[in-house]
Amino acid sequence: MKTPIILAVDDDSAVLRALERDLRKSYRKDYRILTTLSANEALDTLRELKIKQEPVALLLSDQRMPEMQGVEYLTKAKEFFPKAKRVLLTAYSDIEAAIRAINDVGLDYYLSKPWDPPEEKLFPSLNELLEEWQAGYKPDFTGLRVLGYQWSPKSHTIKDFLSGNLVPYKWFDVQTNPDTAELLTLHSIDHAELPALLFEDGSIVKNPRPVDIAEKIGLQSRASATVYDVVIVGAGPAGLAAAVYGSSEGLKTLLVDKHAPGGQAGTSSRIENYLGFPTGLSGAELTRRAISQAVRLGAEFLAPKEVNAIVIAQNPHEHYKTIRFSDDSEVVAKSIIICSGVAYRELEAENISNFTGAGVYYGAATTEANACREKDVYIVGGGNSAGQAAMYLAHFARQVFIVIRGSSLTATMSQYLIDQIGATENIEILSHTEVVSVCGEEKLEELDLFNNQNQERKTVPAQALYVFIGAKPSSEWLPTEVVKNSRGFVETGREMLLDGEAKLRWKLDREPLLLETSVPGVFAAGDIRAGAMNRVASAVGEGSMAIKFVHEYLASL
Repeated sequence: MKTPIILAVDDDSAVLRALERDLRKSYRKDYRILTTLSANEALDTLRELKIKQEPVALLLSDQRMPEMQGVEYLTKAKEFFPKAKRVLLTAYSDIEAAIRAINDVGLDYYLSKPWDPPEEKLFPSLNELLEEWQAGYKPDFTGLRVLGYQWSPKSHTIKDFLSGNLVPYKWFDVQTNPDTAELLTLHSIDHAELPALLFEDGSIVKNPRPVDIAEKIGLQSRASATVYDVVIVGAGPAGLAAAVYGSSEGLKTLLVDKHAPGGQAGTSSRIENYLGFPTGLSGAELTRRAISQAVRLGAEFLAPKEVNAIVIAQNPHEHYKTIRFSDDSEVVAKSIIICSGVAYRELEAENISNFTGAGVYYGAATTEANACREKDVYIVGGGNSAGQAAMYLAHFARQVFIVIRGSSLTATMSQYLIDQIGATENIEILSHTEVVSVCGEEKLEELDLFNNQNQERKTVPAQALYVFIGAKPSSEWLPTEVVKNSRGFVETGREMLLDGEAKLRWKLDREPLLLETSVPGVFAAGDIRAGAMNRVASAVGEGSMAIKFVHEYLASL
């Protein structure tokens, strides 16, 4: 918690020195003591303190000053810190003005000069005022603040990026939060410059890109070396596990992700079937533990960092691969583990692209849940991710509707989640139902639902739609040398050689290692791999196994 401030102003330097001496003598352990000879300078200081979210407990001012009278200064100071206690220092002839100020502008107290001895004429009164201030003082949130429009795709992107990178922040919706008007004025922010980020040090970033935010919050975006033993692309559970084991076993390890660590699992509100956590844990908590562990063991993590291409040498005996990033930088890797995972499939519904980030969300249940308080929300999908999102949103929303094409959740969702959903009063399953159209002005307002059993169509009000309808592999960026199946998943291991194209590409005498792709030294783990089991535990297992095969590959060079 920040130390509260006592600010004193008096144009007489001798009086100000005496006041500062006495204040420090009694209050320096619990308060920061600031002094100035100028009322205008004091107001500038208060503005700066307000921007930096510093708490001000007490304001003391002389009455007779050349720039402005003390009462006028304290009245203006109240605009910055309305709850700070205000004390006027007066000569005998100014007592009438002080009394008038108590009645007219809410002055808390006045003290006559001189105040010797301070133990009798200064400290008792100030002690009482400070105790009263402390009793009503509630520290403000002093971290990163995000100002924007709730239904703005740009605002959603920023919130999702911060949440994904485990950066705490406080959200201010300029349309509903009464505090935002003051913040916009104080920081000279125009509505056209939103969203804006206000940092604890008082700096501002207006209408930023994720890469701008990354630099400001200290995320590493440049590799420290040019050559690595293993580069891991994708920081989901598989990539994080590979980074932990690679770095712990002495490999020079680089982990990169184009968005944030955790992948789809990182957005999960509750994972209850992961070994060793009987009460479950959130995806964010699992991610926080894993990334901290990997970095502590020596892995280097870059985010946001998007891989544009992997350049594979045509000679199979050339062991180095070049990884090129979207910012035109590159690194060389002796081995690569592809852990780029999958992305949610887009819902095929009329007008849906117009509302993505403005009421329609792919994943992101934890990021936007608070905006759904006491409202009706819909979830499309019948898998575990949809079930976990429904249970989480049920704590906020008035009613949660799970929309599925089939008759039940039995075939697609774990039984423990089905049981929890069945026991939650404000969750309703809409079976044999599809979302065919989304409607609204600037944000989602209505959904058109179609019942594929009785052919009925109806329009329902909706404040949010969360989509969890399966996944497509994030493999479009891979070079043609890495063989994929017809659905875009990466082929690996001995079974890969059953593919005619892969068999032609494999030029070594040995068979591919278990998680090795059609390119020697390039491995795949987690959901991106053909035949993978879509579970956090299996992804972690594959990421860990991949390091074993990296060692085998490097030993053969």
